[in-house]
Amino acid sequence: MKLTPLLSALLVLLFVSCKTQKNAMAYQSDNLKIERLSKNTYRHITYLSTTDYGKVACNGMIVIDQGEALIFDTPTNDKTSNELIGWVKTGLKCKTVGVIVTHFHQDCLGGLQEFHAKQIPSYASNKTIELATKNNYKIPQTGFENYLEIKVGNKKVINEFLGEGHTIDNIVSYFPDEKALFGGCLIKSLNAGKGYLGDANITEWSNTVNAIKSKYPNLKIVIPGHGKPGNTDLLNYTIAMFKEEQ
Repeated sequence: MKLTPLLSALLVLLFVSCKTQKNAMAYQSDNLKIERLSKNTYRHITYLSTTDYGKVACNGMIVIDQGEALIFDTPTNDKTSNELIGWVKTGLKCKTVGVIVTHFHQDCLGGLQEFHAKQIPSYASNKTIELATKNNYKIPQTGFENYLEIKVGNKKVINEFLGEGHTIDNIVSYFPDEKALFGGCLIKSLNAGKGYLGDANITEWSNTVNAIKSKYPNLKIVIPGHGKPGNTDLLNYTIAMFKEEQ
C-alpha cells in the first residue's frame, strides 16, 4: 500500500509521541515514580496519607550532571528515600551529593533520616530548620538565610526565599541550564485547589509568585508540589487563585 505524504507524516508523529511517552517514565514502583522532564531534570513522585485529602501524590526534583545528583525534597518516608537514592545510583549512575528541603512540612522532609544515614548532606533555609525543630521533625543539617547556590557536577542550582505563601519558609529552586524551577507547594498545578492553608500567608502568596515570575520570566519547566508540571502558566494560575485574598 502506498502511503500519502499526510499519512506518512501522521505515522511519524505518532511514533515520536509514543517514544516520548515511553521514555518519560524512567522508573515506577508502588511507592515511587520518576519522570524525566529534560536532559538533566527529573521529577520524583511519592505518596503521603492524609486525613483530609486521602493519599496525596507529592513531587520533588532531581538534577544531575557529571555523575552527581541533587535531590529537592525527600520522599515522604525513609523507606522510599532509600529506594530513590538507590535508583539514582543504579539507574542514573550518579552519586547523590545533597538534598535540599524547600519547606518544613512532612512531604518535604519525611524521608530525611535516610539521607543522613547514608551520609548525604542536607540543606534548608534557617526558617525551615527553626520550624522543623519546633515541630519535632527531622532537622536539615546546613542552613542559609535567603539565598544559596549549590553545585551539581559543573552546574549550579539557585535556592532562594522570595516571600511567604504556602508557608512562611517556602523556597524555590532554579536550575538555570534548563530553565527549570521546582516551586514546591508554593506553586499550584493547573486546575488544583488551594490545598492545606494551616501554615499559609494567603495575602502575600500571589505577591511572592509574582516576584518569582519577574525574576525568572523565561521558565520552560515548572514543577509544583503536587500535580503535573508545566510552564509559567502554573505561576499565572497560582497568582490568580490567591489574588482575590489580597
